[in-house]
Parts: sequence; structure tokens; C-alpha cells
Amino acid sequence: MVTRIVWLVACQLLVLAADPHTQSVEEWRKKYEEGLKAPYTGWLSVAGLYWLKEGENSCGAAETNDVALPRGAARVGVFLFDGKTVRFRDGKGNVRPMRTDTSGTPDTLDIDGMRLVAIERNGKFAVRLRDAQSKMRQEFAGTVWYPIRAQYKVRAKFIPHPYKRTVNFADHTGNVQKMVSPGIVEFRLGGQTLRLEPVEDEGQLFFVFKDKTANKGTYGAGRMLYAPLPKDGVAEIDFNVAKNPPCVYTPFATCPLPPKQNILPVAIEAGEKMPAGH
Repeated sequence: MVTRIVWLVACQLLVLAADPHTQSVEEWRKKYEEGLKAPYTGWLSVAGLYWLKEGENSCGAAETNDVALPRGAARVGVFLFDGKTVRFRDGKGNVRPMRTDTSGTPDTLDIDGMRLVAIERNGKFAVRLRDAQSKMRQEFAGTVWYPIRAQYKVRAKFIPHPYKRTVNFADHTGNVQKMVSPGIVEFRLGGQTLRLEPVEDEGQLFFVFKDKTANKGTYGAGRMLYAPLPKDGVAEIDFNVAKNPPCVYTPFATCPLPPKQNILPVAIEAGEKMPAGH
């Protein structure tokens, strides 16, 4: 009897291993975690966020600096902000421009193993610090997921807006982020007809949503999900790759919060859970 049970379990594991959808999701999750841990591009390396005031913003390891670094020289230079552009002047008086992340090709400033980048959010400018030695990155214990289930990959009807409309997202910093929505997706899940309003981001549909698992296994403020742009009136959405917002992994992110139309009355038991220790 025991031998038969072991054989059945082994067969089930082989079926799962051979399933293309399962393999695809597992590979995506692996790359996602590797991305989180990347030393200068992953969210776990984000160790500071400093909103700029017009004029000079001092930078260095001294706590009195506007941009206070975790280590290094007490003063390394000054960020110059005129309300529209950011520049950096070093201790020798050399000045260099700092194109923001919205430019597509942001400039980076490397200081003592740390990397600083200027960012723009709805007309407000800041300096973001990335540090491979950040506490979040050093103590990261790995991501946690729901089991991969085929029923959470849905084909949704895409209902375009008569015109692309702007969706306002409040974020964790108290700002409002504006993004453009092409329409609504409608799908069946758990015996219910549900709707979500995505926006366009990086050539994909981008969902910021919240469901009944919030604070009961998943992040209380909601999760995020990317899906391909709709084709022939259909959008394919896979909740197995729903992920935590960056705010789970660093307090220095500017995560948008789900708009009320994206708060679902069901539990989506798929995708990423809250990591251990949170």
C-alpha cells in the first residue's frame, strides 16, 4: 500500500514537472527572485530615498546631509536642483547632469560601492540610493508562493475605453501617480464575474489590485501583475505570477496603491505571499 502511494505521488510530480504552464511559471518566479537580489538593480538594494528641495542638497555620510549616505566621507558633494533638472557637483567643483529614471537612460553616480539615481514622480524629484550591502538584501530569506494552479490563468474579455483615460494612484509616499488605462478586463473566477482596470506600462497591461487574501497571507496593501496586451479582444491574465509591490522589500519605494475599482470581493490564492519574517 505504501509503495503504491509513493508511486502515485511520483507520477503526479512527473506530470507537474512536464506541464508547460507550471514550468513557465516556475522559471518566471526564479528570474523574479534573482532580480530582487541583483546588487544594483534589485529592490532589495534600495536603501534610501531623498526628496530634493530647490537649490543645494548636500550629500555624504554625515547625518546632517540632505542625502545622508550609510558610509563613506562626511561630505562628497551637492545635488543641485532647479525645479526641473538635477545635477551633481563633487568636492572638486566638477558638475555633471543627472538624468532621471523617466528619461529612459538615467545617469548613475557611484560612491563607495553605492549607486545614486535621480527619479521623478508626478513632478517631484528625489535621489534613490542603491546599496549591495543593504540590510534588506543581506537578510533576504527568499520569496514565498501559493501552489501553481491552472484555474488562476484566465482568458478575460477586454473592453476598451472610448478613449484612453487617466487613472490616479495614491502611493506610499503620499503622492499621486497618474497612468493611462486602455480599458477594462472582465473574467470569471470562483463562480463570479470580476472586473479589473489595468494601465499600460512597458508595453504590457499592468494591474495593481487587492483581494480577500490581503493581510491573510498576502501583502495588506495589494499586489501587482503584468499581462500581455490584449489580442482580438482577449487578455490572458495569469495570477500565478502576481507579485508583491517593491514596498514589501524596501521602505524606500514609491508603490502605487490599488484604486477602488481594483479591490476584488474574492480571495485570489495564487501568486506571491508575504515573505517569512514579515
